[in-house]
Amino acid sequence: MDNDIESLQNILKNDPSNFQARRELSILLVNNGFNEEAEGNLLYLLKFFSDDAEIYYNLGIVSEKLKKYTEARDYYKKAVELSPQEDFYYNLGDVLVELKEWDEAIEAFRKVLETDPEDGNCYFNLGVCYFNKDEKNLALDNFQKAVSINPKDVYAYFYLGYIYQNDGLTNFAIDSYNKVLEISPDYSWAYFNLGSIAFRNGNIEEAKNYLLKTIQYNSTDIEAYKLLTKICLKSGETEEILEILHTRLQEEENGDLYYCLARVYKYIGDSEEYCSNLELALNNPYTLTFPKKIIKQELEYIEQKLDRNEQPEPQAHIEEYSESEEETGTDEAEEESDEDFSEDDDEEDDNIDEEEEESDYSDDIEDEEYNEEDEEPEDEDLDDSEDEDE
Repeated sequence: MDNDIESLQNILKNDPSNFQARRELSILLVNNGFNEEAEGNLLYLLKFFSDDAEIYYNLGIVSEKLKKYTEARDYYKKAVELSPQEDFYYNLGDVLVELKEWDEAIEAFRKVLETDPEDGNCYFNLGVCYFNKDEKNLALDNFQKAVSINPKDVYAYFYLGYIYQNDGLTNFAIDSYNKVLEISPDYSWAYFNLGSIAFRNGNIEEAKNYLLKTIQYNSTDIEAYKLLTKICLKSGETEEILEILHTRLQEEENGDLYYCLARVYKYIGDSEEYCSNLELALNNPYTLTFPKKIIKQELEYIEQKLDRNEQPEPQAHIEEYSESEEETGTDEAEEESDEDFSEDDDEEDDNIDEEEEESDYSDDIEDEEYNEEDEEPEDEDLDDSEDEDE
C-alpha cells in the first residue's frame, strides 16, 4: 500500500494535472490515516470539479476523521444536494448526531430508509436521536426494530434495557441486559445496571457479584466501587472492600474512592485512617463528587476529637438506602442519580448536648449525597458503520 502511495505521488510530481491519479491517491491517503494530506489533494481537485459529489463526500469523510464536524456536515450536505445517494445521507446523519442536531439527523436517516428499509443501523441511530430528544416511546420503537433486523446489535439491546429500567419494567430490562451479555460477555455497563437492579430489589449477594464483574471488565468504573462499598458495609465485609479499594487506588488516585475508604474506616472505628482518607479525598478535588464543604467539616470534627484524645465509637449499625427518582439526560456526565444514602436513626431531641450534635452531622453527607448511578448510554456508543471511501 505504501508503494502504491509513493507511485502515485511520483506520477503527480511529473504531471500535477493527472486528476485520476490524484483521486486515487486521496482515497489511499484516507484509508491509511494521512487525513491532512488527503484533504489537501481533495481541495485541489475541488478547484477543477466544483460539482463533483464524490469529492464533497470524501471531503466529508476526511473532515469527520479530523473531527471537523461542522465542515463535514457542510460537505455531506453539498454531496447530497448534487447526488442524493444512500451513503451520502447516512454519513450526513452520523455527523449530525455528533453535532447533536437531532431533527436533521432524523431526516437524513429516514432518507436512507426510503431506499433501504431494512437498514438496522439507521433504526438504531433513529433510536439514539429520539432518546436524546426525550421521546422515549419512539426511541423504543426504533431500537426494537433495530434488534429485529440485527439480533446481534448489542448497543440497541443496552438502550432498550436502560429505557425499560427507567420505566420501571424491571423484568424487560433484565432480559435486555442479559441479551447484551450473551452477545458481549465483557460489557461492563450491563453488569453494573444488573447490579443496580439487584441492589434495589434487595438481592445483595447477586448485586455484589454483578459489581465484581463490572470492575473485572472495567476497573475504572468509579460508580461500581461506590455501590460495592455500600453493599460490603451492609454485609460487614470490610476486609474485602478495603482490599478492593486499596488495589484500585494503587493504580490511580481518586477523591471519591478515598472518601469510600474513609467511610469504611469510620465504620470499623479506625479514626486515624478515617481522618487520613478524608484528607486524601480533599486533596483530589477533581475526582471528588461528594460535597467538599461537608467533608471539610467532617474532617475538622474528627481532628478535634483526636486532638482531645477521644476515639469516636465505631458505627453500631449500617445505614439503609432509599432510592430517588433517576435523572435522565444525554452525555452531560451521565448524571442519572438513582438513590440517596439515608439513615434509620430516630430524630434527635432539640436539647441534645453539643458533642452529640457534632457527632451526628458528620453522617449528613452520607444521608444526602452518597449516590449510586446507573450507567446511561453515551452517544459514542453509536453502532456506526464504517465510512466507505469512494
